[in-house]
Amino acid sequence: MFHDLPLWAYVLVALALTHAVIASVTIYLHRHQAHRSLDLNPAVSHLFRLCLWLGTGMVTREWVAVHRKHHARVELAEDPHSPQQHGIGKVLLEGAELYRAEADDPATLEGYGHGTPDDWLERNLYGRFPMLGVATMFAIDVLLFGAPGITIWAVQMMWIPIFAAGVINGAGHYWGYRNFESPDASTNIVPLGLLIGGEELHNNHHAFASSARFSSRWFEIDLGWCYIRLLETLGLARVKKVPPLPVIDHGKHGVDVETVRAVISARMHVMAHYASDVIGAVYREEKAKANRAARRLLRSGRRLLVRHDSLIDEGARRRLEDMLASHRSLQVVYEFRQRLQALWQQRSAREDNLIAALQDWCHEAEATGIEALQAFARKLRGYRLATA
Repeated sequence: MFHDLPLWAYVLVALALTHAVIASVTIYLHRHQAHRSLDLNPAVSHLFRLCLWLGTGMVTREWVAVHRKHHARVELAEDPHSPQQHGIGKVLLEGAELYRAEADDPATLEGYGHGTPDDWLERNLYGRFPMLGVATMFAIDVLLFGAPGITIWAVQMMWIPIFAAGVINGAGHYWGYRNFESPDASTNIVPLGLLIGGEELHNNHHAFASSARFSSRWFEIDLGWCYIRLLETLGLARVKKVPPLPVIDHGKHGVDVETVRAVISARMHVMAHYASDVIGAVYREEKAKANRAARRLLRSGRRLLVRHDSLIDEGARRRLEDMLASHRSLQVVYEFRQRLQALWQQRSAREDNLIAALQDWCHEAEATGIEALQAFARKLRGYRLATA
């Protein structure tokens, strides 16, 4: 039917078909099914299921179960595809095999696959004959495009194993930058958004797993979120949750219930602000007045100042301790960071106890004489959650 297209047209067709699959993975499988961050119109939901059946042969329950287990056991031995456990090479090159092995485990499906579709189509077609969809897609590609359709089909079949199972699960926990210090090794690997639909913003996602939006900074492109907003405008989707954002009320000067709720709910943002406004400022001051040897030590331990404790090995911990022992101001702001983080562990405590604890933290921070820490403590009192 389309057997005489120019090369660029075949390339565009392949990219469009693979992008449809990526959109189905990120919107339907990931945000809708695995994390319940949005509701989808039943017709749209089924269209995504059909696209995944044709383009990947993946079964919703299996994908959701493997992904939920990844979050529940992230970076531990039970994590299905952590490069920290399996090695970066294995996840990059054999990510699809790791996924398949976990998806074949009945205990994983039973423990993490609840709430996924269980209708007639799922039981008798999509879940029962997953490879029939892949074969059907092959026939459609060849029928529509002739011999080039075989290449188009091959690109479709490789896209998810390479970019999702390999790049996201591998590089997304190994290389890249971090906006938030979540207790895992997740990273953002911009600029791959046009190829992976926003899934490359993996650190943002781990910081706010139940959010329908993955982007956090102005330059981060989350195409999946763009499509969700379009579907929402058309009445075909409903966003249930996005990350809580803290704002500063400059007319507010005392810690109250609103402050505590904002600081705890938006703790990832609070700690990111602390890292840049306090630790970053004090680090620069210490580096500016340090000699050459001290600067080398500071450079080697800079990231450790904001790294989550669970990600610091013994060698790194010794370097961090040596650096803190040589720089009193850094030691103080690091200890106040640890104390602020400890409040998250108390979030089930009574609100009056949390208010008192945060008040004490602010008073003691202001008494240190460290300008950046004092300014942050004053700002912290004005925290509240942004209204929708």
